[in-house]
Amino acid sequence: MLKPAGIIPAMITPFDDNQNINESALRLFVRRFIAANVHGLFCLGTNGEFFTLTMEEKLRVAEIVIEEAQGRVPIYVGAGCVGTQETAQLAARLEQMGADALSIITPYFLTFTQQELIGHFRTVSEATKLPILLYNIPARTGNTLLPKTVMELSKVPNIVGIKDSSGSFDNILQVLEQCDPDFAVLAGTDSLILPTLMAGGHGAIAATANVFPEVVRSIYDLWLQGKPEEAELSQRKLRTLRSAFSLGTLPSVLKEVLNMLGLPAGDPRLPVQPLSPTAKSELKIVMGPYVSEGVIK
Repeated sequence: MLKPAGIIPAMITPFDDNQNINESALRLFVRRFIAANVHGLFCLGTNGEFFTLTMEEKLRVAEIVIEEAQGRVPIYVGAGCVGTQETAQLAARLEQMGADALSIITPYFLTFTQQELIGHFRTVSEATKLPILLYNIPARTGNTLLPKTVMELSKVPNIVGIKDSSGSFDNILQVLEQCDPDFAVLAGTDSLILPTLMAGGHGAIAATANVFPEVVRSIYDLWLQGKPEEAELSQRKLRTLRSAFSLGTLPSVLKEVLNMLGLPAGDPRLPVQPLSPTAKSELKIVMGPYVSEGVIK
């Protein structure tokens, strides 16, 4: 069974001027990532605006990414929905389509008990033979997967890891301490990629990899090569971009950066608005040093 590891971009979903999926742009992004030698692709996550997509659109995005990748890298697809039955049905469909692994976010809107969350993930895991990554992002869902809960779920044969986007390094450490070493712990907060690797983690699903996938990948590669100081230099390069995310509602800043670079990300889907002219001007100033220093071309 697939063992998640390395740097996996948390892909945006490009839209055209009519807010429809820009299929040719999506294919372009897949090719760009593969050319950057990333270790997998993750579509239909938070930065992919899965929460605004219809079921048909989700399936189409997954279909395009799987088709364009042509088996060259593992494809992780977000299958999380609010309801357990809907999530299980989507998981089964994605398996039929050829996904390599699934990411299942915690249910959202209501606050659930840990036992309810365990029941949700166990039921979904029974609907598919694919490896499953738990997705913990409490700031967005209002639900936290506690380390003890993750340990319990790690005993399910096809639950193979977690994307932890809690922003809490202590939470990551507790998961690493309580779970088997083979259980993949991936940073979902880009500032914690190197610390997670140093603590025994396995990589990251990274939003900033949309912009400079080679830089983010180098954090992992340099760490594996026994060059932690150089890996730290690469890690530091992410800080300015991550700080700029506060200029707009997710993922408006990320999309605007890509548009500025000539990559057809389009606007975020409503109700998220594109950046204001003032914010765009600030973002250009932020991105200037990245261009002048050759970090991005």
